[in-house]
Amino acid sequence: MRVLLLGANGFIGRYVADRLLADPAVQLTALGRGDDADVRFDLATGSPGALARFLDAVHPGVVVNCAGATRGGARELTRHNTVAVATVCEALRRSGCGARLVQLGCAAEYGPSQPGSSTAEDAAPRPGGPYGVSKLAATELVLGSGLDAVVLRVFSPAGPGTPPATPLGRLAEAMRRAMQSGDGELKLAGLGVQRDFVDVRDVARAVHAASLSAAQGVVNIGSGRAVRLRDAAAVLARVAGYGGALHELDAGPTGRPAIGHPRPDPDHAIPAVYPYPDGCGSWQQADVRTARDRLGWRPRINLEESLADIWMEAACRI
Repeated sequence: MRVLLLGANGFIGRYVADRLLADPAVQLTALGRGDDADVRFDLATGSPGALARFLDAVHPGVVVNCAGATRGGARELTRHNTVAVATVCEALRRSGCGARLVQLGCAAEYGPSQPGSSTAEDAAPRPGGPYGVSKLAATELVLGSGLDAVVLRVFSPAGPGTPPATPLGRLAEAMRRAMQSGDGELKLAGLGVQRDFVDVRDVARAVHAASLSAAQGVVNIGSGRAVRLRDAAAVLARVAGYGGALHELDAGPTGRPAIGHPRPDPDHAIPAVYPYPDGCGSWQQADVRTARDRLGWRPRINLEESLADIWMEAACRI
């Protein structure tokens, strides 16, 4: 099976590449903007016609799109998350390869959820920020393309390689600094937020399964369990051997610091900073029954193992 992987250098894309390369039945080609891609191509600026000609030459059976941007302004997010997907869809329509498309979406497309609820694929999406809007627009393009396509809506990926800008990445960095300086207490904010963390290696397994399946539409990929960041911090402290005290700063909708930021001067309020800049509110938890039923997929790696791997990388910087 010939697979064309877009975005192989990203956090998730690297593990998808590893997973696909481990399958002896897969012949993998990586396309991206970096020098280490097999083929250099910028989806945000390249033409659908050029990409279609490449598809006709390579003739993949599956195209996996892990490319995109998680940070930046609305214009940049739209270019890399929406325009790029429009280019992929149009190229596939023009090409004669007939490839199946596996698109990586995200839970930010849903927006805030009712605390205690599990979000299923039929929930009405109400993204609360430009990132979620740009990813939802990409999903709608894929679903309306007429292609053989599936969108994997990934909840909060974690594990080795977790970007430092994410809550778990910031948490590990704050703990590393505290241990390095010998601080006996760590002051953190925003620990009341609850998210559904899923290990990035399990996400890669889901992509592999989706590539081989006939599933179409949207499929949630998560653990099916919301975890409070406060609890994740306690687990990380145990894994790291941090014996200091964890103090939670008040976290409200205005003027409060994010994880690892010092307490502000009460007379000089700082701009609102949220633990998750995804517009998803205080709670998200995936209903993962569709992934089980249509992909035969279940998460295997628990959060403690993911956190241990995150800490192993952070500890190397001490």
